[in-house]
Amino acid sequence: MVQQVEVKLPQKEYPIYIENGLLAQTGTLVRKQWPKVQQVALISDSNVTPLYAEKVRLQLVQAGFQVYLYTVTAGEAAKSLGVVASLYDELLGDGFTRSAGVIALGGGVVGDLAGFVASTFMRGLAFIQIPTSLLAQVDSSVGGKTAVDLPAGKNLVGTFYQPDAVLIDPDTLMTLSQRYLVEGYAEVVKMAAIASADFWQLITQIQSVAAILTHANALIQASVTFKAKIVMADEKEAGLRQILNFGHTFGHAVEAGANGALAHGEAVSIGMVTLTQCFEHAGLSPVGMTAKLRQQLVAVGLPVTSDLIGQADFYTRIAKDKKNRGGRVNLIYLKAIGEPTVYPLDLMQLPEFVTQNLLAVK
Repeated sequence: MVQQVEVKLPQKEYPIYIENGLLAQTGTLVRKQWPKVQQVALISDSNVTPLYAEKVRLQLVQAGFQVYLYTVTAGEAAKSLGVVASLYDELLGDGFTRSAGVIALGGGVVGDLAGFVASTFMRGLAFIQIPTSLLAQVDSSVGGKTAVDLPAGKNLVGTFYQPDAVLIDPDTLMTLSQRYLVEGYAEVVKMAAIASADFWQLITQIQSVAAILTHANALIQASVTFKAKIVMADEKEAGLRQILNFGHTFGHAVEAGANGALAHGEAVSIGMVTLTQCFEHAGLSPVGMTAKLRQQLVAVGLPVTSDLIGQADFYTRIAKDKKNRGGRVNLIYLKAIGEPTVYPLDLMQLPEFVTQNLLAVK
């Protein structure tokens, strides 16, 4: 049975469909959303294209679409202005107009890249997300953030551009490597920690990698429902939506410093634990909160520490984060499970804060 979550925003409403085997309904569901679209750019990457692109392409062709498949090299490097420019050239060469649509078939990188292309080419094309990784299914495919990276950092050029629909087939997780399945689970832990005690109770059942797959539908449903609620309350991240950055301020800095050695979710895992340790030591998070988070993450093999924390480059990268305002960074900490709280801190005070509350207890 198809589970459906509705995202209702002032300027747009769209459905998120969740069902095992949903890829087999791609043509029908896309045609339902796009009754007048004829041309479709199906953007995927070199990992996902061999697995699912032909199946999706045939579905779309049978639904009457003219489909062009564009495959980028898998990996974060695809989120660049150079790759964007080459996709623009291909779309122009294939005669795409403003009446066309773009479908992202892949993980978070493909979703961010294809969404950025859709939002900017000819001032905006129709856009649909088909996320195939757990990270994308529970987080990045929902909410309308698109972005590419610059040498200075992740996601520094982007737009808010809501999709027309999100199609989630948990069966695609069966072809995901264990590392990237676990990486996506880090974002589930983040969602549960900031959402509610009930959601946290759900993830306490995950004590092995295999359990992630067993409970995938419930984890995706809970994550998507919570994120949709936050996005509907604060689409452009003016206030409440920043709680979704729990673990990300430190995580992004660690991820960049690792030079590709850490996946995004792995870095977020480290960010959540180290940040919570700081706030627990400072007396703002309750005693035992760090251990609770660490236990849930370590159970599936996620990293929770990094020597990059506290190095000079670590603070330089945080200073360049696009979310900083007027020399201040908003750190998100937990007063309790389901009670995320914003802690504004002057960037000049951040090294002392980390030294006193994290490095001092190592």
